[in-house]
Amino acid sequence: MERHVNLSRLTRVGSAVAIGALALSLAACGSDDATGNGTGSGTSTDGAANGGDLSGELNGAGSSAQGSAMDAWRSGFQSANSGVTVNYDPIGSGDGRKQFLSGAVQYAGSDAYLTDDEISQAKTTCQNGDVVELPVYISPIVVAFNLKGVDSLNLDGPTVAKIFDGKITKWDDPAIAKLNDGVKLPSTAITPVHRSDDSGTTENFTQWVKANAGDAWPYEASQTFPVKGGQSAQGTSGVVQTIQGGDGTVGYIDASQAGKLGTAKIKVGDSFVAHSADAAAAAVAKSKIVSGRAASDIAVDIDRTLTDSSTYPLVLVSYDIACTSYSDANQAALVKGFLSYVISDAGQQAAASAAGSAPISKDLYTKAQAAVDAIKAG
Repeated sequence: MERHVNLSRLTRVGSAVAIGALALSLAACGSDDATGNGTGSGTSTDGAANGGDLSGELNGAGSSAQGSAMDAWRSGFQSANSGVTVNYDPIGSGDGRKQFLSGAVQYAGSDAYLTDDEISQAKTTCQNGDVVELPVYISPIVVAFNLKGVDSLNLDGPTVAKIFDGKITKWDDPAIAKLNDGVKLPSTAITPVHRSDDSGTTENFTQWVKANAGDAWPYEASQTFPVKGGQSAQGTSGVVQTIQGGDGTVGYIDASQAGKLGTAKIKVGDSFVAHSADAAAAAVAKSKIVSGRAASDIAVDIDRTLTDSSTYPLVLVSYDIACTSYSDANQAALVKGFLSYVISDAGQQAAASAAGSAPISKDLYTKAQAAVDAIKAG
């Protein structure tokens, strides 16, 4: 039977207002720069957006994978704009998109880009304007585990699939042992942990598994985890705490939240590759922008089947989602100022330092800034 563990950050802090004051969202960078350090945004924006003249409250909701970057953006943007309060509710990508589309918040954070149906819905939300969808944060997803005596493992797609589908149930299973010659594996039972909420992290993880596991994974990629059993938890922080709380537990999380947990190298081509911001950025660099969308909608289709060992294709690209048109001029100015800071050199480097993410490339910055410049009062 599946056990549900609700450990949302809102519960621990005590109120949505409190957590909103702590966390701003979105984050440092998706990049088409394989080195991960080619921001080259060519802007002097340093957090003093609009000279500190902005004031008011900006509300957002969504991805919980961006916690460290959220704190960095809050510090930078609000310090330069003392009259502004940026709230962010880390309720998960799916619920964040729902709140944005309903008009409950002015922006959303999502680890998966909007579907065609959601873009159609956004026409109403955006006063018949276009969606602004910016890839502002790129980070590896790690298979993280808590296993006494083991802190690193090699895992390939089929083995990861069987672990999370409950087909491999012991850590000393021959399939794991074959990939980890010389590692003393205990016979500890495996307890897989997955997200209970609709999650962009889940969608990115299941995309990678589907693309690399063959027949071992009979499910479609989805923001809702498709397998029953194991344990579930709400948000990235909930999954991390559940993994930390047991021996033999394993889950999938944003790399910035892994802490002292063990992490797996994943098989890419003929090599096992450790997670890194540079390797994640290299995977994005080899992927394509989704065609047929508005110029302000910069969605990236990640190539999950890369074989170049300089890449790490188990990666999430997280987006800031907003509108080109707002009914209230001050709201439009706040969104525009906030997003300008997020994509700036200062914002990207702050998030990179806090979360280990990769700053956006000059090319992505140019596209993103053009999208931000289009934001106005309708």
